Amino acid sequence: MTSLRAFTCDDLFRFNNINLDPLTETYGIPFYLQYLAHWPEYFIVAEAPGGELMGYSESPTVLHVFAVMGKAEGSVAREEWHGHVTALSVAPEFRRLGLAAKLMELLEEISEKKGGFFVDLFVRVSNQVAVNMYKQLGYSVYRTVLEYYSASNGEPDEDAYDMRKALSRDAEKKSIIPLPHPVRPEDIE
Repeated sequence: MTSLRAFTCDDLFRFNNINLDPLTETYGIPFYLQYLAHWPEYFIVAEAPGGELMGYSESPTVLHVFAVMGKAEGSVAREEWHGHVTALSVAPEFRRLGLAAKLMELLEEISEKKGGFFVDLFVRVSNQVAVNMYKQLGYSVYRTVLEYYSASNGEPDEDAYDMRKALSRDAEKKSIIPLPHPVRPEDIE
């Protein structure tokens, strides 16, 4: 049986199989520790029965199979206080089991409890599998961010979708009204 638990510092040495996926953004250890220190409730891991990490989501989660990592940010006065999914990753051998949906649900519940207006995330435009999954979970494209992801191998930088899902505090769903034009990374607050 898969178990969900809080991310710990020891997990930093156990999630390489998840982070080596080419569609998973990787960060330095100080970055993960910053999230763990500031937003521990947003860092969750899914662990297989044998202790293997299945994934993580950076609103923090990291284990052999799946994890999620995130944070809370924004301005309450401008109705922009929200949960942000920094990373969501599931090891290839554990995909299509509903783990990503469960981790996203947990992150959304935490964001609701913190009084967020919405949850947002960034995803590569080319990652249609992820885009479609997020749409099935109720997210919509709020805006396109030009050249958000730095490329390697001399390829051009890649655009991202900023996808959002309104929470109950945004009863009128104002936070998810799509912008009519793309933006640049430096235009994001």
